[in-house]
Amino acid sequence: MRAVFLPIVLGILASPASAQSLQVVGYSGYLGEWELTATVTETASGPIKEYSGPLTMKHIGVCTQDGPEEKTGEMRFQVSASSSQLNATFSLPGVECTYSGRLSDSYTGTMKCPDRQAVPLKLWLR
Repeated sequence: MRAVFLPIVLGILASPASAQSLQVVGYSGYLGEWELTATVTETASGPIKEYSGPLTMKHIGVCTQDGPEEKTGEMRFQVSASSSQLNATFSLPGVECTYSGRLSDSYTGTMKCPDRQAVPLKLWLR
């Protein structure tokens, strides 16, 4: 009887754990005029965890005409629990931006895109 259950137990222990998903919400710009949302999945674990997933940025500022402008792309980031640091890359149509932020009540830092001025970005992970 033990011989039957042993392969089942070993199979369960050897199967990879399901990847953890997180919701990311953020606001970018000096007035928080861009809303950022993403659902990311863990792609690497350890002392530095890596996540990636689809990203949507929506312009929610008061100066929008004909509805909010929306951009979609991909977000990839690394987060280190020991240093409270988050480093991310946002791939949007025609541009790739980088972000580095530190954890306080949120991850606070700046997003840098080529040929553009760096802008503040706050991120929350749930």
